[in-house]
Amino acid sequence: MKEIFEWNRVFYNDLPMNFALEVVFRSTVMFIILLLTLKLAGKRGVKQLSIFETVIIIALGSAAGDPMFYEDVGIVPAAIVFIVIIILYRSVTWLTGKSKKFEEFIEGKTECLINNGKFSIATFKKESLAQDEFFSELRIKSIEHLGQVKHAFIETSGEISVFFYEDKDVQYGLPILPATFNKKSTIIPTEAIYACTFCGHIEEQKAGTAKCKVCTKEEWVPALKTLRIT
Repeated sequence: MKEIFEWNRVFYNDLPMNFALEVVFRSTVMFIILLLTLKLAGKRGVKQLSIFETVIIIALGSAAGDPMFYEDVGIVPAAIVFIVIIILYRSVTWLTGKSKKFEEFIEGKTECLINNGKFSIATFKKESLAQDEFFSELRIKSIEHLGQVKHAFIETSGEISVFFYEDKDVQYGLPILPATFNKKSTIIPTEAIYACTFCGHIEEQKAGTAKCKVCTKEEWVPALKTLRIT
């Protein structure tokens, strides 16, 4: 009696048994590649999910989908992929719990972007975070200028968390509303308090031109000291 299914093809796709070892090797290599690629992509590339969680989703999603659609992908090799990924997941989770350095490498760490109303320039360079993108995040939180912000952090998830000054402690700060920020210029028209558009440093300036004492940039915009409306 002829079998309804060709079971060897269904489970192994007519591949030799030692192909299972190749699947283990392929799964491990691709797991590492995915992990490193998303690590290099940075936090903002996988916002709201950790890099490690995204790796697991991609790896298991691909392993589950391919055997459903492709005749040349056997079920058993796909099942081996699942087993390998889970073992690697458990191993990485165990290592992150044992080693703080390994945890920071995999998940990253919280970084300070704004400290006392001014940019942490070194952090911005390291995170490759665009100024416009960051300003957009702050405007969503009803922030008009950096003098309202005591501290701002980029979390390991890529989210921006903000701590505000109390109204009585609000300082002069760099305006972040487009209409105001776009008035920046290297020419200072009148004597007043200005903000460096690059680092947020606040300084009283006379009419003319000036270099920032912190970053040596020369673009300025009138600083604001308005209170935050919630």
